[in-house]
Amino acid sequence: MKAALQVYSVKEHAKRDMRETLHKISEIGYHGVEFAGLYGYALSDVKTMLDETGLIPISAHVSLDAVRDDPDGVIGGYSELGCSYIAIPHVGADRLPSGGRFDETLRDIAAMAVLVRRHGMRLLYHNHYHEFETTGGEYALDMLYRTIPADLLSTQIDTCWVSVAGEDPAAYVRKYAGRAPIVHVRDFYMSAREKGTGPAVLISGPADGVESRPVGYGMQDVPAIISACRDAGTDWLVVEYNGAPMGRAALTCAATSFAYLAGLGAVRRSARKAVLYSPI
Repeated sequence: MKAALQVYSVKEHAKRDMRETLHKISEIGYHGVEFAGLYGYALSDVKTMLDETGLIPISAHVSLDAVRDDPDGVIGGYSELGCSYIAIPHVGADRLPSGGRFDETLRDIAAMAVLVRRHGMRLLYHNHYHEFETTGGEYALDMLYRTIPADLLSTQIDTCWVSVAGEDPAAYVRKYAGRAPIVHVRDFYMSAREKGTGPAVLISGPADGVESRPVGYGMQDVPAIISACRDAGTDWLVVEYNGAPMGRAALTCAATSFAYLAGLGAVRRSARKAVLYSPI
């Protein structure tokens, strides 16, 4: 498998200097990147930066709302950048079954999937934990994947949020074997939680109760997740985190995470030398 970094993880660096940030990501050893916006940089400039670094733009997170006014422009732009996938990062609570707009959500995602395929890419859905609300004994996330055919919509399983929802992320990846080309290997720590039916109830801890960690430094059974990804036919492992986990610089966390995955034999090392970076 190959490793990519979600650029959102180092967004403060990217906002200041996208070119230098992409070069550092490449030098760490990552093979690709996933975008969640371009922070004001022109598509043509980012494409030039990617060509300079050799990084593969595997995918981009694009909300349903972002494509409403200019669907072909937004999706077509990422196609020109070279992305193979578009991922819906999540939907609001009002678009889930309990919010009353779930049928509309299914129609909108199906329509977006057709548009993405028209541009030569594939649509993914990236979960958080709130999609694990149940209706008739079935998670909303599973209803989404059941309703929209696999040839239109693939999964982008965020293993952190599967764990937070009280499910086994390795089992969930295997559940969608053959439909999980990209998996977010995201590590975390929760100081306390109470598990019940449906999503976990977060009790305490930073922010919403979930603290990001570099991969291999949290509560996840990463080797089990990697084994499941191999079984599921996953092509890309995406590292993602928020802020500066454990007080470390964001790019240092990127390097630490890559080194851990490479040490497991989960990803092939690039020819570039992996180094740890101070803040830029």
